[in-house]
Amino acid sequence: MNTKNQDFYLQFSQYTNPGLYGDVIRKTLHDDVRKIGLLVRKQLIHRMILKNSNTGSNKDLKYGDMTKVPWYRQPEDDVFITASAMFSELYRRDSKGLTLDRAAKDKLVLTCRFTSILIASILKIKGVPTRVRSGFAPYFKVEGLPCGKSDDHWINLYWNKKESRWVTIDVDGSLEDYLRFDPYDIPEGTFDFSADGWLSVRSGKVDGQHFWNSGGNGGLIVIAWELFYDFHCLMNDEVIYFHTPEITHSGKFEKLPEEQLAEIDSLAKLMQKPDKNFEELQKIWNTKKEFRLLKGGLL
Repeated sequence: MNTKNQDFYLQFSQYTNPGLYGDVIRKTLHDDVRKIGLLVRKQLIHRMILKNSNTGSNKDLKYGDMTKVPWYRQPEDDVFITASAMFSELYRRDSKGLTLDRAAKDKLVLTCRFTSILIASILKIKGVPTRVRSGFAPYFKVEGLPCGKSDDHWINLYWNKKESRWVTIDVDGSLEDYLRFDPYDIPEGTFDFSADGWLSVRSGKVDGQHFWNSGGNGGLIVIAWELFYDFHCLMNDEVIYFHTPEITHSGKFEKLPEEQLAEIDSLAKLMQKPDKNFEELQKIWNTKKEFRLLKGGLL
């Protein structure tokens, strides 16, 4: 990877910017990626863990005693969408800040996108080029998801300077004891990147219903959502779940002509090798309104 790309992924986005917490994190947190990952994971509770309480993945209470979480605590994905907001609330709930012994009642109830935002923010603070990625994880045991499906998921890649390569990590899923790989160095082909998923379905190699999201939706439209999340992530713009291009909205996506679907094919092919095709991706980012402008919520 060239220096220009490294510099780009050292930059903070509006989502990964740590705000006033950058200096304290730089000075107090360890530099080791695994230790940073464990620390971040100990600050958060996934909404499904909270829902299932002390059963399933949390039967050993690795995520904390869910009975100690206030009854009124709900998923907070719509509340703390930036790293600075998450850091601020973590310090508000416990003045020790990021601590391994954070009480369950003081954790944030957030999903994988938010874990990835925190990891990216901290590693960038530490001077490590890092990017968030969105795709699908076929390796999770998800209650309610048909066996053999690949579930929507967000992860990180960081640049290992010593080995001169991107290392893929899944901090959100790192505590699951059934994983058959190292979540801090995920082997190629283990995670389903959205560009690969899109092209495999479009070519007829894979049934679109292989890919699902947590809302119980499957098919090409779900891959389209993840694809454009991932495109924005590659451009340092880690948008929230409900912000997607208008062409991917239900009712419009199903009516897209083959010409527009082919344009998405071309984007996906570039995204398969984002470093090689970085300048082309940036050109699309700066010129293709249909792929960049978002709709959702108040947008």
